Amino acid sequence: MRERLLRLFSRFSRDLGVDLGTANTLVHVRGRGIVVREPSVVAIDGATGRVAAVGEEAKRMVGRTPSRISAIRPLKDGVIADFEVTEAMLRYFVRRAHKGNLWFGVRVVIGVPSGITEVERRAVEDAARSAGAWFPEIMDEPMAAAIGAGLPVAEAGGNMIVDIGGGTTEVAVISLGGICTHASSRVAGDEIDEAISQYIRQRHGLYIGESTAEQVKIAIGSAFPQEDEGEMEVRGRDLASGLPRSVVISSGEVRDAIQEPLSEVIEIVKSCLEVTAPELSADIMNRGIVLAGGGALLRGLDQLLSAETGIPVYVAEDPLTCVALGTAKYLEELNGLPRSSRGG
Repeated sequence: MRERLLRLFSRFSRDLGVDLGTANTLVHVRGRGIVVREPSVVAIDGATGRVAAVGEEAKRMVGRTPSRISAIRPLKDGVIADFEVTEAMLRYFVRRAHKGNLWFGVRVVIGVPSGITEVERRAVEDAARSAGAWFPEIMDEPMAAAIGAGLPVAEAGGNMIVDIGGGTTEVAVISLGGICTHASSRVAGDEIDEAISQYIRQRHGLYIGESTAEQVKIAIGSAFPQEDEGEMEVRGRDLASGLPRSVVISSGEVRDAIQEPLSEVIEIVKSCLEVTAPELSADIMNRGIVLAGGGALLRGLDQLLSAETGIPVYVAEDPLTCVALGTAKYLEELNGLPRSSRGG
């Protein structure tokens, strides 16, 4: 009965594939592609309790809001930390993707970290229903990322995906449409940003915000020595005087700053490899490891991971969109995958 209803409503509604990330949310609409790509940030007016802004506009408010407005990220470490705000954010993005027309409901597949609990999965489903999704489904992010990266997940061969988002790092070995081994860590992009912030605070006595730390990572950050390394002027508040001040940071300093979180990412990849079946390990050695997620854009991360594991490492063509594209492809083409592969 449920499948018949799904087919009926899909005639009137454009399916949505959603990457509900700690740092960014992406929404793919069937037939239109990715129509939403915005930070997972919501600004709340404390005086009225109403949403003041969502996404890019809200992110610009972080660290710059008056006391009555708080700009918050409702997801932490890949899971819902504030249900009501997540619901409001998801509703905003769903309505924007569907241009406000929800007469026939929306069928949604949402990518979530593979390590979350059943309670956390139900919280995501409930938030999606409250936002207008009539038939929400949950899909493990590693599987979605692998499909979105174009890996042959349905074949009898090992494929390893490493998806580094803002809140979680997901590692999985996939074969025959299912996840054979996986590991999840809540050390990812946010911890890398925090490591940069802590380094500048301790080494230079300068306090910077999370947005500035992220800008430093994007502009001059690297995991492995590069030919085109540079420097960047960073502005913040002097810890001693409390006055504005700037310092110049080099790529080498940033690399030193992020060694600890990167070491943890490498360890989780190694731990997943250690419990992988020998036949699948041989496949991975031949096919290599694929990096997805925003963390894959850190320069030299593929080189560092390859040097540490002895396995070729490749960055997906568009790592930021892999999970969203994977959920969309599942809706369109991969209904034959076993439910275990999508976390249901």
